[in-house]
Amino acid sequence: MTQDAHPADTAELLDSAAKTALRWHRAGQGAALATVVQTWGSAPRRVGSQLVVSGDGRIEGSVSGGCVEGAVIFEAQDALRDGKHRVLEFGVSDGDAFAVGLACGGTIRILVEPIGGTLPADLLEELVAAQDSRLALAYEVNLNTGVGRLVRDGYSDRLRLDRSGVEEDGETFVAVHNPPLRLVVVGAVHIAQALVPMAQIAGYDPVVIDPRSAFASAERFPGVTLLDDWPDEAVAALGLDARTALVLLTHDPKLDDPALEAALAAAQDEACFYIGALGSKRTHAKRVERLQAAGFSAAEIARIHGPVGLDIGAAGPAEIAVAILAEMTTVLRKGVA
Repeated sequence: MTQDAHPADTAELLDSAAKTALRWHRAGQGAALATVVQTWGSAPRRVGSQLVVSGDGRIEGSVSGGCVEGAVIFEAQDALRDGKHRVLEFGVSDGDAFAVGLACGGTIRILVEPIGGTLPADLLEELVAAQDSRLALAYEVNLNTGVGRLVRDGYSDRLRLDRSGVEEDGETFVAVHNPPLRLVVVGAVHIAQALVPMAQIAGYDPVVIDPRSAFASAERFPGVTLLDDWPDEAVAALGLDARTALVLLTHDPKLDDPALEAALAAAQDEACFYIGALGSKRTHAKRVERLQAAGFSAAEIARIHGPVGLDIGAAGPAEIAVAILAEMTTVLRKGVA
């Protein structure tokens, strides 16, 4: 049975691979991209994982955790010489799989594309530009001909699930290139201290907004981007998009409401996929009244998850953070509003 890529496992690597390949190509070193397109069994790497190979044999990334990299590098350098793509298939033995930390072996299929050959440099430039602009798109390539194109409107399910894979025709591979997930938290409170590291583990790039410097300190949030602007100004400066989750935790309308209103007023292409606001049902009812008075429609207000988080009977900041992250994941992966 074929396995598609698992969420958040390859997004950062895909970005790095495309940019590295373009940089090496521009420097005249030559570059080829090797991408896992299909796996069977316990393959060492997920679909969508990439390895970049330069003309002088340098590598970045991985397609097998070390099992078949040598053969892939050899094929990639051959591809740079003739400009043609290759589709390689490897069986990973139980012994090799054990060496990279797996219980059993599997089979992987790998597409090798030389930059400036089968994979045009201008297409890669367009892909990198989209990544820099946080634009979601898919790269669709025919495994037989090696001809590929970027698709901006399509493969909505694959984009939502971060799931690269081969289509039912058996010859079209679709690589998902989503912007990194981002979590914007308003309120540097105890729940935020638990939520931020959990979100980082799940693949989110967190930003914490709080004008109260005693709360938003580097000691309380080490290594995290902290903004002490007023929430609506900070949200406007950051920009929102479909890969952003906004969580409001201050329990203070003076801080939460400005950010909330900015998020609800955002254009459709700038609308974050999740908005959650802390507070009891009574607190949320008052929040709804304020938003109605501010002119927001029932449909717009209904986008807010309040009280925030799945109802798991959470007690204490850490469990509330678990509930929030679980609800964010449900909305992101299942499209549940």
